[in-house]
Order: sequence, then C-alpha cells, then structure tokens
Amino acid sequence: MTAPALPALAHSPRRWLALAALTLSVLIVGLDGTIINVALPTLSTELGADSAQLQWIGGGYLLALSVAMLPVGLLGDRYGHKRLLLGGITLFGLASLAGAMVGSPAAVITVRAVLGLGAAMIMPLSMAILPRVFAKSELPKAVAVWTAATALGMPIGPVVGGWLLNHFWWGSVFLFNVPVVALALAAAIWLLPSDRTRAQQATAKAPFDTLGTALSALGITALVYGTILIPTEGWTSPQVLVTLAAGLALIALFVRRQLRTSHPLVDLTLLRNRNFLWGTLIAVFVNFAVMGILFVVPQYLEAVLGNDALGTGLRVLPLIGGLMAAATLSEALVPRLGARKVIPAGLLLLAAGAVMGAMTDAADGYTFTAIWLTLTGLGFGTAVVPATSLAMSSLPSDTAGQGTSLLETVQQVGGVLGVAGLGSLLSAGYLARLTLSPDVPSDTAGAARDSVSAADAVAAQLHDPDLLASAHQAFTHGMNLVMLACGAISVLAALLAARYLPGRTAPQPAPVPVATTTAVPAESLS
Repeated sequence: MTAPALPALAHSPRRWLALAALTLSVLIVGLDGTIINVALPTLSTELGADSAQLQWIGGGYLLALSVAMLPVGLLGDRYGHKRLLLGGITLFGLASLAGAMVGSPAAVITVRAVLGLGAAMIMPLSMAILPRVFAKSELPKAVAVWTAATALGMPIGPVVGGWLLNHFWWGSVFLFNVPVVALALAAAIWLLPSDRTRAQQATAKAPFDTLGTALSALGITALVYGTILIPTEGWTSPQVLVTLAAGLALIALFVRRQLRTSHPLVDLTLLRNRNFLWGTLIAVFVNFAVMGILFVVPQYLEAVLGNDALGTGLRVLPLIGGLMAAATLSEALVPRLGARKVIPAGLLLLAAGAVMGAMTDAADGYTFTAIWLTLTGLGFGTAVVPATSLAMSSLPSDTAGQGTSLLETVQQVGGVLGVAGLGSLLSAGYLARLTLSPDVPSDTAGAARDSVSAADAVAAQLHDPDLLASAHQAFTHGMNLVMLACGAISVLAALLAARYLPGRTAPQPAPVPVATTTAVPAESLS
C-alpha cells in the first residue's frame, strides 16, 4: 500500500497565496450577505419596495444559496473544483454589476437570487480545494484562516455599506463587489491548482441524480420558505406548519433516495465516519448559536445603544478578534490535547460568553458588551475551527466537493432555522415586557409592537420617553432570553462533543474507498 500523494503545493510558498485567493473569494460572499441589510431602508425609499419585497431581497438570496450547494458539490467533484469555483466567482461579479444598474424591486430580488447561486458555488468549492493545496498537517491552519474570512465579512459588511450609502447612491453596495471579484478571479486563475484527474474523468460519465436533486431542492426550499414566513405568520400558522412538514417529508424522501441509488447526489456513507459526523454536527450547533447571537446583537447596538450602521459594524469586531485569536490558539492546542478536549472547551467558552450576554441591561454601556463578545468569539473559534478540520480531514479526495457541500448545506439550513426559532423567542420576550400607554394610538401601538426600532420611531414621534425606555428594556429582556438559549445549546453541544468525539489517537476507517488520483504537478498550475 503506497502513501497518499501530497498536494501539489504542499511544499511551495505559493500555497499561502492560493489560500489568500480562496479567502478573498469567501470574503466577498460574507460581505454581500450583510452589506445589503444596510441598504434596505434606502431601497424602500428610492425604489418603492414594500415590506414583502424587502423580505424577498434577503429571502431570494437565502433560498438560492441553500438549494444550490448540494448539486454544486457533486458537479465540482466530477468536472473540477477550480473550474466551477471560477464560474461562481464570475457569476457573482456579473450579478453585482447588474445589481448596480437595475431600477425596480423585482430586478433587485432577481439579482440577489443570482448572487445566492454564485455564493453556493463559491463556499463549498473553495473549502473543497483546501486539501488539494495543503498537507494534512497544515490543513487546520488553512481552515482557521478560511473560517475567519467567512466570519469577517459579517461585521465588515455594514461598515462598508454604511460608508458607501453616506457617500454614493444605493447601487454602490453592489458595485463595490466588482473590483474585489476581479481580484479574486485573477488570483484564483493564477494560483489554484489545475483540476483534471483520472478520477474526475471517470466520474464525469456517471449518471446525474436528477430526482435526488429535485427532492433536495424542493425540500430545502420548503424548509427555508417556511422559516421566512415565521416572522409574519407565526409558528402556529397552518401555512407555516404545512410548508415545514412538506419540507421535512421531502428531505426524508431525498435521504431514502440517496441510500438506494448507485449514483447519489450526496454520499451519505460519509456520515458513517465518526470524525465527519461529529465534526459536522458540532459545526451546526456552533453555527446555530452564533447566528442567533449575530441576529440580536446588531439590533441591540443600533436600537438600544444608539449606534448607526457603521458604528454597529465596528462594535461587532471584538467577536471577530476573538475568533482570529482562537483560530491560532486551537491550531496549537489540538495536536497536544486532542479535539475531544479542545472542542468542548471552546463550546463552554461560547456558553460563558452567551450567559454573560444574558446579564446585559439596557443601561449598560458598550464596554460590558465588548467583553462578552470577545469571549464569545474565542469560544466560537476554539470550537468551530477544530470541528471543521475534523470533518475536512476525513473526506476522500474524490468526494471532497460532496462532503463540503453537505457540511455547508446543513450549517446553512441549521442557521436559518436557528435564527427563526431564536427570533421568535426574541419577539416573545420583547412583547412580554413592552408597556404601552393607553394614550398611544392603536396604529402606532401596533408599529411599536413590531420591533424596537419602530418603537424608537413612535417614541420620538410622540415625545414619549417612557415608551422609549420600556422598548429598550423589553428588547434587552428578549435578547437575554436568546443569549440564554444560545448558552444552553453550547453546553449541550459540549456534553455531546466530550462524549462522542473520537479520542486523539482513535483510528478512523475511511468513509468510502478512495479512487486512485494523480497528484497535480506544480508546473501544471494554471
């Protein structure tokens, strides 16, 4: 039995430049995911977008991103990760250029859906390329940098968006992507290893699972669409319940199909590997909690502490700083202590930060928030980087795209469901503590009940300081409930990780037989 060939760039300094190209491609996705939120009020004013259209500007992107990732992984495995990644980056750039030129809400929704499709090509395929660039010993470091890049775009998006809207027209939030995309595209063409291997040439001729693709697309669409309806219809709405139930039934049929067909869209036997299974599940738990935190914290910073979009983005940066510090720390700790100790420790740090956040009062300043955001970021990085590395290191080279697509899709859908559930908890906590004077007109009272930002506007309109104080206290109460839930989720994940993660030296069987591939020679880089 021969040792597996090292990646083509394993000993080349160019591997770090290749990593820079990959991280730049995911950074633009992270930026675009949040930069549009700042522009929604402007789109409402200048394009006349109503609330339903504003919702679908975000929802259309989310649907396309969630639905397309699974088939993209298989297509990348068959026809080349680099080729499809370049196609995704190009599509993202062209859609961004189109977004700067459109003039109607429907056109913006269409552009956002195409951007979601481009993002679905970029995220899993950029991750799938990492094992082809880095040796297994350096893969955790590469995953740490990749993860930090994906997270960095979240707070930077509002910062960039706020600055652009203060100086230019609303289309600048789309046009900003274009030069970044051009740079990422040039770097990827020049620095990433070529695609073609004998394994890809063989699998490219295999039948494509059209039925499985349809089942997964319809199931994920129903789940995501159902969660999009929750804020307006409520969890008990028949429309929501039927849609979610249909989504779960379709996903069950999809799983049944994948286990029975000889050419599945996703190789579910990957889940037999303990490293991949628990690495993926822990990443989902962490993503669920962090997405909930990132859902409530910007609202708190903006509505309660009175920051604008630019200030809010800057004040979320301690979480990213903690993530980057933890990514470096975990890389050194895992070889010494093992993932079974490091990942639960990170989850407990995340839980500690969330519990501290649950002690926040509306009268507290930003200093206390910065402390628990930093602690949360430390826990996030300490847990998610080793968990992702654990899953990545167990993937066979010929199905890396399927594995990363499955990992990213589960995290994406889990994050969507998490935000919906935790958002409902936030709303319930807010309404339970909000006190409205009988003198407040019924229409404005309804607006104040919708959100804390609307309550701020009503309080300013009525010159009612008591309503303002009540709304801030009520929102902080709702946020504290969300933070407690995130803390509980993190503790549960820590217990599961400590119980089920394999030990440091536990041998792991290969999830599927790995086809023989030819290492890409360095001189064939394109």
